[in-house]
Amino acid sequence: MAAPAVPAPSTTPTPPHPNPPHPTALTRARRHLPRLGALVFLAAIGYLVIAPLVGLQRLAFEDDARGYSAAFDNPDMAETLGTTAGLALGSLTIALVLGTFLAWAATRLPPRLRLLRVLPILPIVIPAVAAVTGWAFLFSPRPGYLNAALRNLPWWDHLDEGPVDIYTLPWIVLITGFGLTAFVYLFVSAGFGNINAELIEAAQVSGSSAAGVFFRVTLPLLRPTLVYGGFVALLLGLGQFTGPLLLGRNNGINVLTTDMYVAVSQSPVDYGRAAAIGSPLLLFGIAVVFFQKVVLGDHSRFVTHGGKAFRSGGRPSWVAVTGIVLYSLVALALPLGALTVVSLSAFWSGKIQPSGFTLDNFRRVFQESGITDAIVNSLTTSVISVAIALPLGFIAASLLLKGRRFRIIRAAVDFIVAMPLGIPAVVFGAGFLLTYSREPFILYGTRTVIVLVYVTLMLPFATRMQLSGMVALGDTYLEASRTSGAGALRTNTEIVLPLLRPTLAGAGALMFVLLTHEFTASLLVRAPTTQVMGTILFDYWSNGSYPLVAAIALVMTLVTSAGVFVAMSVAGSDIFEKL
Repeated sequence: MAAPAVPAPSTTPTPPHPNPPHPTALTRARRHLPRLGALVFLAAIGYLVIAPLVGLQRLAFEDDARGYSAAFDNPDMAETLGTTAGLALGSLTIALVLGTFLAWAATRLPPRLRLLRVLPILPIVIPAVAAVTGWAFLFSPRPGYLNAALRNLPWWDHLDEGPVDIYTLPWIVLITGFGLTAFVYLFVSAGFGNINAELIEAAQVSGSSAAGVFFRVTLPLLRPTLVYGGFVALLLGLGQFTGPLLLGRNNGINVLTTDMYVAVSQSPVDYGRAAAIGSPLLLFGIAVVFFQKVVLGDHSRFVTHGGKAFRSGGRPSWVAVTGIVLYSLVALALPLGALTVVSLSAFWSGKIQPSGFTLDNFRRVFQESGITDAIVNSLTTSVISVAIALPLGFIAASLLLKGRRFRIIRAAVDFIVAMPLGIPAVVFGAGFLLTYSREPFILYGTRTVIVLVYVTLMLPFATRMQLSGMVALGDTYLEASRTSGAGALRTNTEIVLPLLRPTLAGAGALMFVLLTHEFTASLLVRAPTTQVMGTILFDYWSNGSYPLVAAIALVMTLVTSAGVFVAMSVAGSDIFEKL
């Protein structure tokens, strides 16, 4: 059988493979456009946040670090540092104890009283300047209402003043701790929500008592939350300004923030000394932000996974109800009640005389041009600042969520937008006062500089809340949009932004609340002709016009309360937890 013929090899040449087309200049530009945009955004927020801080510190090192010499060669600096540390640590201790108890109490409320969980949060939204003046009206040595009532008791009926002196350090520490309790409560409440109920049930089955379960199981699981929340409360305590200024300054009680204010508000202005005084606050704030981003960056490490949500393991407790109601009465009702009485009185005394109540102080608030201008300035600058901060926060949140290709830029943006939350507002106020009262941007005395510092202070809130909303959306809608061929711009405008509408509304309302009662930075960058509500209140306080101070404080509180109502209506009662 013959072998099959082998076909001859083909002589037809194989056509060469075409070389891939070289990308055009336009294609290359489009490829690098996202990175370029991220760099431009980084440069913009970097200048906004960092430039005032760098400019301030540069002055401290000029002339052989004259600013540091002027600050730390002062024999009173050691006492100021000790007072600052004592205020921070004392208020931190109070806040940790009260905040943890209130967070536990919130888990033991009867179902029909669950709305009481909101009460411990409300001190956050009461203007600090209003709360502090309210406490002063209660516990000033001679005319304070509660002091006058206490002197009617047998133990103190021989006293002409007191027994409480609100203008002393222990009482400043106490009311500061009350103010910080709400922040710790938020952190610890979130920590309770991350605890697996099966761990609690296992401890109960093994025979542990309620106290044993709390101290052996619950508290150790809360340790990361307590550490982080404690750092934040400590940072806020170190940066306290309103209480020490209004209650302690005239009594010889100085902290770093009030010393900074004096250095830039009294003649001759000494920015170098102010920068040196604020350097411990600046360094500690940067360290806390770095610790949070690097050490605690992976929040999932602190979540105990399981199928059951946390339950306290006990029946509803009326001790819990009593604790929350009592705290709310002390932290909210008492100072607001004192403000109401003083605002309705012709003058402030230790006696409550309903027959002498009048609305004249409120009429003055809305008739005096200086006060009405301050109210208008507060509302206008707050609205404009929110309108600017929201898109900046949206870009930052988008970059943090989806900018994995630009790791270095993403990390830098993450750090920069968190800095205003870690560094006290008084440091930013001094930095903005220096930066924008000189060439090339002379903005002192204008609303613009107030808007700029407000936008800076709101960057962390605008970013955090929108990032939480984006994470909650998931990737389903975005993937569907990309599959249909939509670009990033169309995806954001037609899908992401409409779905984020409640988040945006809630974030805007909450930032409006925070800005309308902002006091610290405003006091440094304001001018006599450009006031906001908090600064005009301080001027009347300094002049001794106490009934008018109370009326302004209540107007501020009503404005912020309206903002809180709007925020909770559009974004839910858990809006503060989203921060």
